[in-house]
Amino acid sequence: MSQRIEADYLIETALDPRAAAEIMAGEQSSGTFTEIPGETAELKARSAARTEALEVVEYCSHPSLPGADSGGGQGYARARVTLSWPLDNIGPSLPNLMATVAGNLFELRQFSGLRIEDIRLPAAFADAYPGPKFGITGTRWLCGVETGPVIGTIIKPSVGFGPDETAALVRTLAQSGIDFIKDDELQSDGPACPFEDRVRAVMSVIEAHADRTGKKVMFAFNLTGEIDEMRRRHDLVLELGGTCVMASLNSAGLAGMIALGRHSQLPVHAHRNGWGYLSRAPMLGWSYIAWQKFWRLAGADHMHVNGLQNKFCEPGESSIASARECLTPMFRDKPCISMPVFSSGQTVRQPHETLKRLGTADLIYAAGGGIMGHPDGPAAGVQSLRDAWDAAMRDIPLETHAVDHPALAGALGAKS
Repeated sequence: MSQRIEADYLIETALDPRAAAEIMAGEQSSGTFTEIPGETAELKARSAARTEALEVVEYCSHPSLPGADSGGGQGYARARVTLSWPLDNIGPSLPNLMATVAGNLFELRQFSGLRIEDIRLPAAFADAYPGPKFGITGTRWLCGVETGPVIGTIIKPSVGFGPDETAALVRTLAQSGIDFIKDDELQSDGPACPFEDRVRAVMSVIEAHADRTGKKVMFAFNLTGEIDEMRRRHDLVLELGGTCVMASLNSAGLAGMIALGRHSQLPVHAHRNGWGYLSRAPMLGWSYIAWQKFWRLAGADHMHVNGLQNKFCEPGESSIASARECLTPMFRDKPCISMPVFSSGQTVRQPHETLKRLGTADLIYAAGGGIMGHPDGPAAGVQSLRDAWDAAMRDIPLETHAVDHPALAGALGAKS
């Protein structure tokens, strides 16, 4: 495998695209805005970034972002660019990788658009970071789900419940046959629902249910906080028999998630809240394809990808591409595969298309209203999702399957 780091970009510039790419390469390696002593030909050969590929894809008349050079009003070129850096510039360091492939690029006035599309890394990164410790196989084993999706839900209301109310809802969901439950990203360690009290109350319910039925529901406790707090919270969940912890990626930060990944003895459920501010502008920010590789290496076992017909602005093809990427090995000897989490407005109506487009049921299918909103209650809501996925995996039309599956029929007849 190459000992160079590669990153693909979509750029928009009023300059000649090749000249713009060279500015990018200089800014993110040995160069600056003017020639300086010490930047010898030997140093450049050793440390400078290189433009490995460039393809102009289209032209536009107006800039996508303010503050860019106009180039005399001749229009703007959009191009796909690949840059590479020698590994020796930074070593296998994820924080410094982020500074290298992103860094100051977004502020450069030569660009009216810049987006990171993908990255490829030397195997040294696989050796340096834990990657997912549980992934699909470990999650399935802990949930007791051998085939099909892991059916999950989210505690709602997101905030307002105390520990006892949360535990009561968990009891209802466990009795309904749920596989997986997660805290909302807004619920962590507030005075109204302290983390320790919530974990103790919820785990008491989960352990009692497991003793009665043999099925232990996986609950992803949101331990997002400062690094030492996250370690202490993880240890409490582990001590009390919990099987998953959750953290908000953009809140905990890269260094925080690396520390949690190294420390954790439980699956890490990675929530991407805030993803829109990194991705929603089509000519600015990150593609999920590139961004999620940092978190998988850091140790994320589960990665959110939204879902088809989700409640947000992300189109279905983006969610499917994101899920496929989570399931695509990063390295030959260390796949670093994370389990994709489909959520945000998922019901019985999406499984057929999800399975058809993704090609696998190796996923967590998390539905809130799709379970709690069932007219016959949450147990019927859980069963309706299982029926819908069973129909999808057996290639039976949803309405046909619903004829002799009343929970599915009730969900199809409910208002969405």
